[in-house]
Amino acid sequence: MPPRTATLHECPPLQPSILGAIGCTPLIELRRIVAQRGLRGRLLAKLEYLNPGGSMKDRVALQIVRSARASGALGDGQPVVELTSGNTGTGLAIVCRALGHPFVAVMSKGNSPERARMIRAFGAEVVLVDQAPGSIVGEVSGEDLDLVDRRTEELVKERGAFRADQFENPDNSLAHEAGTGEEIWRQSRGGVDAFVHFTGTGGTFAGVARCLRRHHPQLRCYLVEPAEARALAAHPTTRTNHPIQGGGYNRPDLHLLDRSLARGFLGVSPTRRPLREPACSQPRKGFSPASPPGPT
Repeated sequence: MPPRTATLHECPPLQPSILGAIGCTPLIELRRIVAQRGLRGRLLAKLEYLNPGGSMKDRVALQIVRSARASGALGDGQPVVELTSGNTGTGLAIVCRALGHPFVAVMSKGNSPERARMIRAFGAEVVLVDQAPGSIVGEVSGEDLDLVDRRTEELVKERGAFRADQFENPDNSLAHEAGTGEEIWRQSRGGVDAFVHFTGTGGTFAGVARCLRRHHPQLRCYLVEPAEARALAAHPTTRTNHPIQGGGYNRPDLHLLDRSLARGFLGVSPTRRPLREPACSQPRKGFSPASPPGPT
């Protein structure tokens, strides 16, 4: 009987540092979910949790730091400071450690303690900021985020640091336009008709959607936000807080978010099945669900 042989996937070459493990994550077809729920078509999931820090924010951290070093905005050994709910901070902790930059993550005490512990485990400093009066522990509101933002600015001045500025820095969306989006298109062999993403800073959605719409102009893109805090959909019952960490910041003015790329909105809750906005009713002023993508 001939010996059994395993079929090996082509593995990436030996990397000189952890930074080489960021990106190129698998795209998986969720066949059983489609079959069990009687859905039509294919459902694909990009496994970004396989990045070293456990999220897609590793890509953003690497792009921001490399770009800042190349432009001279970040000097050798200069500290990096950034506000975070956890994922961007973890990515920056890994990247900064590998490239020799002290990193300070500024977080709200409303974020889970596990996130702060993870960032510290990668060698970073964590500064915790008290929540706004009336805020709920475990739910970071817009007011809480404003307090974290102010403390971040203070630390940047005190430490002579570079601020990653994930909510404003165009390298955030560029990391996904040049990386994540192109990977999805290649891995799916151009077989993507719709893209759905939970919104944090808006950078991932804008970058991936811009890339995919460049390949497929009719591709439909949907923004996902907490059902309890639907600021982007301008829902009349929108609250300022919700239990989903890492996104849904209740900020309709996200600077990196290109609304012209969005076909509509989806509301999700950690305790209920997804709630869909009915055909993008009540869009914000100046937003057209059928509008073509902006210039790329």
